[in-house]
Amino acid sequence: MKAILGGAAATALVASGALAQDRTLTISVYAFAQDEFKELVYDPFEEICNCELVVETGNSVERMSKIEANRDNPVIDMAVMSLHDALSLSRADLLQPIETSTLSNYDDLFEVAKDPLGNGEAVGYTLYATSVVYRSDKVTIDSWADLFQNDLAGRVALPDITTNQGARVLWMLGKAMGDEDMSLAAPMAQVGEKADDIATFYQRSSQLAQLVQQDEVWAAPVGRFAWSRFKDNGLDMVWAEPAEGQFGDMNVMVMPANIPEENAELALEFMDFWLSPEIQLALAEAQIDSPVNSTVEVSDEAAEGLTVGADLIESLHFMEPAVILDNRDQWLNDWNDTVIK
Repeated sequence: MKAILGGAAATALVASGALAQDRTLTISVYAFAQDEFKELVYDPFEEICNCELVVETGNSVERMSKIEANRDNPVIDMAVMSLHDALSLSRADLLQPIETSTLSNYDDLFEVAKDPLGNGEAVGYTLYATSVVYRSDKVTIDSWADLFQNDLAGRVALPDITTNQGARVLWMLGKAMGDEDMSLAAPMAQVGEKADDIATFYQRSSQLAQLVQQDEVWAAPVGRFAWSRFKDNGLDMVWAEPAEGQFGDMNVMVMPANIPEENAELALEFMDFWLSPEIQLALAEAQIDSPVNSTVEVSDEAAEGLTVGADLIESLHFMEPAVILDNRDQWLNDWNDTVIK
């Protein structure tokens, strides 16, 4: 296996024992947990595919830019990214349809993961829920609106609008107000009015975890992937189940347009391998990704840090990726005018 770290600017490193094969598959993925992915996904796939797997890592901007710059002669065969980033590439005609009929595990996926773009150009491979995490010895959270209760004044944190969760939290606050307008004007105005009562607008869950540990924050929206940072901190932490529900987010697999047919076939083999119950379970038990294969049964211990269960997954609120792309610039402007001011 060849790993290209850091995207286009990095140097290729060849894992010990890897041999060049007749076929090569180049994938572009997040840098997160790559040692575990190598052990659980990449190496096992190479053993059965008679191919060399080239793994590029980097951020979404690098990944998308590389796909666009090489649109006529793609250098990436398969990539993973957020749903709205996938839609951005799709709108630029940079993706090709995924032949899901060749994916033996496709029928076992949760419905929300089968065709999240609605045009056949993406398949979900993991998802997560976001809710409110709070100190149960200090307050109770039964609704997203409870983030603004008097007992939390100065002790609540919200994600910044520039984060993946920022607009979605405003969306849920709007639902609690009975306002479904995707301009998010009403909940944003509410946040602006309460700005002095908000301890911080955080960028990373690690930053938030430290503030909670220091008793500076008692409640905040948190993605399930970060729940372990809070549930084991020695405080009375609870994962809320608000009346309005929890929201979900998903990462997807895509295939750039114009890749050679042989590469496309190999990419589909790899995608199907990743979506298999064995691999989905291995990644779940390693606390890396929540499974989208509905046949996977995760241990109770692993489930604590994951988003699992058909009832929960089917209840999640997913913001349409088109809404994000079409509104995010205006949301940022409104945030600066209304909240930061």
